[in-house]
Amino acid sequence: MQKTLFKTLFENFNRGGFKVVYWDGEEEKYGCEEPKARIIFNKPPSLNSNLEDPVMYFGEAYMNEDLDFEGSIYEIIRILELNKHNFNGGMGNKVISAFKALNSVKNKKCQKENIQHHYDLGNDFFSLWLDETMNYSCAYFKTPEDTLHQAQIQKIDHILKKLQLKPGERLLDIGSGWGWLIIRAAQQYEVEALGITLSEEQYHGTKERIKHLGLEKQVDVELMDYLDLNEKNDQFDKIVSVGMFEHVGKENFPSYMKKVEKLLKQGGLSMLHTITKPREGPVNSWMQKYIFPGGYVPSLREIMWLLPDYDFNLIHAESLRMHYAMTLDKWHENFNRYREKVEEMFDRRFVRMWDLYLRGCAASFRLSGLNVYQLLFSKGLNNHLPLTLEHIYAREKEHVFVYKFPCR
Repeated sequence: MQKTLFKTLFENFNRGGFKVVYWDGEEEKYGCEEPKARIIFNKPPSLNSNLEDPVMYFGEAYMNEDLDFEGSIYEIIRILELNKHNFNGGMGNKVISAFKALNSVKNKKCQKENIQHHYDLGNDFFSLWLDETMNYSCAYFKTPEDTLHQAQIQKIDHILKKLQLKPGERLLDIGSGWGWLIIRAAQQYEVEALGITLSEEQYHGTKERIKHLGLEKQVDVELMDYLDLNEKNDQFDKIVSVGMFEHVGKENFPSYMKKVEKLLKQGGLSMLHTITKPREGPVNSWMQKYIFPGGYVPSLREIMWLLPDYDFNLIHAESLRMHYAMTLDKWHENFNRYREKVEEMFDRRFVRMWDLYLRGCAASFRLSGLNVYQLLFSKGLNNHLPLTLEHIYAREKEHVFVYKFPCR
C-alpha cells in the first residue's frame, strides 16, 4: 500500500527527471527529462512516519537516514518547483489524502510520539560557520569573490547609506545581534545608537565591544523586548530591523508596525530587511518544527498592505535574493568544514538536518521565488530626501549628508 501511494505521488511529477530506488530494490524513472537526481529509500516508512505531510516526512526521513538523495539538491528543488501546479488539486491532493488516511490507521497501532527534542545550539555552534560578526542574515556581495565577512560588513554599510544618517541623530536597531551595525553607525556617522536584543550573550558581548571602543556616550544596548520601549521617553530619527520581522509571527505584524510608528519621528526613515515569499500561505512544516519555530515568512504584498495603515511611505525596495543564496552557500561551505565537530557537539541526525536546511534554502532562493527585501520607508511624507540613489552606491567611506530641513 505504501509503495503504491508513493508511486502514484511520483507519477504526478511529469516535468523534470529523476529516479526513485524503493526499499525493495525496485528502481523507477519519473518525469520527461533525463534523470539528474535519485531518491533512495533505505527502508520503508516506519509506523509513526508522518505520511500525511510529505514535506515533514521527507525532511525527517533524510535526517533519520531512512532515505538519501543522489545528485544536486538544486535539482530536487527545481523538480518540485516545476511540478508544484500538480498538487494544487486533483490527483496530487487525493494521494496526500490517502497518505493521511493510512497514517490515521497506523497511529492507532503505535504509541504517541515523544515531544520533539529541541537542541540548545549555543554560540559555540554558530561561531563555527558564521563570520566574525556572527551575523545570521543575508550578506551583500559586490563580487562573487567577496569573503563572507566582507559581504556582511558591506551589508551593514549598504543599510546605513540607505538610512541617510546624520551626526547627532538617534538610531534604533531592533534585534541588534552582536552590535556591529550600531557601533559602525556611531563610528562612521556620529549618531547616537541603541540596540535591542533578547539574547543575554549578545547583550554582554555588545556591551564589552562598546566599552572597548570607548563609545559609551554614543552607543548603548538593552536586554528587552522592543515592544517594551517607551515611546514617550524614546524617539528616534531612524529605525532598522534586520532578519527579525519573519520571526515575530503573522499575528504580530501590526504590533511591530504600530510600535515603529510610535517610536519614529515624523519624517523619519525606517529600514525593514526581511525574507519574503511570492504568495501568502502556510509555513514549511519541517522548517517550522526544526529550524524556525513560531516563524512566518510574509509575502511582499502582506507588508505593503500594512504600510499605509501607519502612514508609512515606501521610498525604496531592493531584492537581495541572489545575495542570500550566496550567503547560504558560504554558510554551508563553512559548515562542511566542521561536520565532524558538529556531530561531536550534537549527533549525526543534527548534522543531516542542518545540511538539508542550508543546501535546501540556497536552492530555494534560486528557484522558488523565496526572496529577501530591504524596504525603506518614511513616517509621513518627507520632501527633503535626495532626488537620486547615488548616495547608496557611492564608494566606501564616501557618505552623503543632507541638510536636515524641518518636515511638514
